[in-house]
Amino acid sequence: MTRGSAIEKLRLLLIAAVAVIALPFVLRALGLSVNTGTWIVGLAIATMGLNLCIGYTGLVSFGHSAWFGIGAYAAGLIQLRFFPGDIWLPLLSSMVVVAIASTAIGMLILRRRGVYFSLLTLALAALVYTTAFRWTSLTGGEDGLGGLKRGDIGPISLDNAVNYYAVVAAIGLIVLYVLMRLVRSPFGHVLVAIRENQLRASFQGYPVERYKLAVFAISAVVTGLAGALIAFLNYLVSAEAVSVPFAGELLAMVVIGGMRSLLGPALGALFFILFRELFSIWTSDWLFWFGLTFVAFVMYSPGGLVGIGALIMRRFRPACEEAAAMSRRKIYDGLPLPDFLRPEPRQGTVLEVSDVSKKFGGIRAVENAGIKVAAGEIHALIGPNGAGKTTLFNLVSGLYAPDRGTIRLNGRDIAGVPANLICHQGLARSFQITNLFRGLTIYENLRLSLQARRSMRFNIWNDIDAYEEIHAETTALIKFLGLEGIEAIEGGELSYGGQRLVDLGIALGSKPQVLLLDEPLAGLAAAERERVSNLVKNIADNIPVLIVEHDIDRVLGFSAVVTVMNQGEVLMSDCPKAVRADLRVQEIYTGKGIPAVEHQRTGEAAGDSKTVLRLDRVNTFYGKSHILNDAALDVREGEIVALLGRNGAGKSTLLKTIAGLVPAASGSITYRGGDIASLPAPDIARRGIGYVPQGRGLFAGMTVRENLALGRLARKTDGSDGVVWDEEQILHTFPRLKERMNVAADYLSGGEQQMVAVARAMSGNVRLLLLDEPFEGLAPAVTLELFKVFDQLRQHMSIVIVEHNLDLVLALADRVFALERGAVFHQGPATPLLNDLGYRKQILWL
Repeated sequence: MTRGSAIEKLRLLLIAAVAVIALPFVLRALGLSVNTGTWIVGLAIATMGLNLCIGYTGLVSFGHSAWFGIGAYAAGLIQLRFFPGDIWLPLLSSMVVVAIASTAIGMLILRRRGVYFSLLTLALAALVYTTAFRWTSLTGGEDGLGGLKRGDIGPISLDNAVNYYAVVAAIGLIVLYVLMRLVRSPFGHVLVAIRENQLRASFQGYPVERYKLAVFAISAVVTGLAGALIAFLNYLVSAEAVSVPFAGELLAMVVIGGMRSLLGPALGALFFILFRELFSIWTSDWLFWFGLTFVAFVMYSPGGLVGIGALIMRRFRPACEEAAAMSRRKIYDGLPLPDFLRPEPRQGTVLEVSDVSKKFGGIRAVENAGIKVAAGEIHALIGPNGAGKTTLFNLVSGLYAPDRGTIRLNGRDIAGVPANLICHQGLARSFQITNLFRGLTIYENLRLSLQARRSMRFNIWNDIDAYEEIHAETTALIKFLGLEGIEAIEGGELSYGGQRLVDLGIALGSKPQVLLLDEPLAGLAAAERERVSNLVKNIADNIPVLIVEHDIDRVLGFSAVVTVMNQGEVLMSDCPKAVRADLRVQEIYTGKGIPAVEHQRTGEAAGDSKTVLRLDRVNTFYGKSHILNDAALDVREGEIVALLGRNGAGKSTLLKTIAGLVPAASGSITYRGGDIASLPAPDIARRGIGYVPQGRGLFAGMTVRENLALGRLARKTDGSDGVVWDEEQILHTFPRLKERMNVAADYLSGGEQQMVAVARAMSGNVRLLLLDEPFEGLAPAVTLELFKVFDQLRQHMSIVIVEHNLDLVLALADRVFALERGAVFHQGPATPLLNDLGYRKQILWL
């Protein structure tokens, strides 16, 4: 244990000890009894137990009063029937009973997450309360279970209020010390990781469900102990101890005190009891005022009472912005991969995927895909949007189980194996969207990965800082990544480039034999891209890397083998030079140069029309990722504009920014003479902008008619400045839907669903239609039908379309804007790109 952590523990214990000594004197000064102090300490124990679930693991329990009451009833019944007059054996026995019951029940209700878990705990409290209230022969029913005795400690009688307070206070200090050891242990740090990011913890190699079950049982035992102590305080156990309102009070104490602090819930218990005792003197409506206070804490001080000081200091001392300067830090200087991260040298194939397939409903995501990754190489996986690359990554890493096929890692089949076990077998991955423990420091993020490889990860007693070898490895990994000096910054405070480095470091910390990197260069500035590229190349000297990346120029520059996927299938695997030259690969990125369908472009007329939409120097961020970079375009009346660019260029984000789904950080968006950049999405929709997302986004379970009606409700329908797309007009445009109006949307074919999505977006007074991949996954006949509809719609509205089928979209569009890294690098008429394949490749190919 480090000196710092020992001092911290001693400080907390001293604060708690001084508090329990001073509490009776403070209460006496307020005219309250010592028994009130015992109540406060008992509730402090109960809320500290509940806080293990809520504050440290993220398991929001609405029914922890069940364990409080079960502990109380168990202690009372055991004393009355087996150990009359004794208090210690009933207390210990009740803890065993709660441990067994909570483990059994936890195995059931922890199968559900989020609000479903919370509702199940609420149902548990209601069930236990009903049982306690009605099972009169066992629990005493509404009269309660009376006749309990506190007993003695030698010559000291616990019937004396001060003596019993001293015993409960001593037990409270012991519980606090045990919980301090637990939360500072490797086990406790994993709990915080689960709270911050359960998915990432699984991919680090932690059996998350086992940890959650263990902490649920420990939390229940601590709360049950508090219930037993309060039962002997009152000499009685009543059904109120397991009631739902009492469960709410426990939860309120935790929130008001401070969920992420050990002593916070105890402070919340003190606040609650004093508030109740003092306010009830003045008004019988004290609970109303307590409710207002609770709401105020939730709204303005989520850190509770213990977080008020930090909240005030943050206003006077803004957070350090050094993390945002990652791009200005020294470029990676070529440090070798630390020895402890180097796996045993291997030859030949280390990862082999054969005939793997996966469907999601009726969508074929991956079909008979195969790939081989050899030792000592960087193997790139590329392909257009929707090719199935990320799905294949998810199958290999254990996020999904394949429908069929084999996945072998060093000769062992890992198909369908849980992600945490795959990690321990030697495969780690990064994520397309940075996936960190945002509330933990860089150091803690990386240490969690290194700790996961050791048996000490289950230790619940030793201090995490006592493991010098883990500390040395974490320090070496930080140095290798170039993050020295900022390791104490939280992951969520880092710039996007810094988050990318930490995401890579988390995967490396798992000591993989094969490393999967999902778009590690996405959204990075030039210096950061160079930095990460050099890291990847250096890592690959020792660890084979399978990488998905949309910066094709760069990835083909450092890869040994490239696999190309399209529409869920592997098109080819070869060296980068052969992939560049392959006509099939060029076709899936730039098309064949043959117009797929006839079109009725009216480019000259559109050129004379007034501008409907104009974007000027628009910048958009996802968190700290800079997606749109001074993007600019304009759309004219009756015009179809195509947005082109590689995957990750920012096309979909641009549509979402126009629609208000992703707010623009800066710049102007002018629609029909008014700036809509600062408007929320509903207001933008009411002004006549319709948006069809990729994947359609229909209201499943609702009929076609109901989907269309909901579209009309969002907009004006007076038709003063255009066509009113009422039901009659919609069915004239999409006659196929006439017979499907009363069919649920999720029972339609893919083509019909796309028609409904477009029709819903058009419903009402729509003058600008935004389409994101409208032809994706459709049969040729349906594609042709939709193409003709869009071609005709230019007579009534303007359209902005994102579509990876270039032959199709260029035949439809009047003008094009091509994006790269969120900026427009080419704009002009669509005809030259449609008719001249050489010119198209010059603009859009590698």
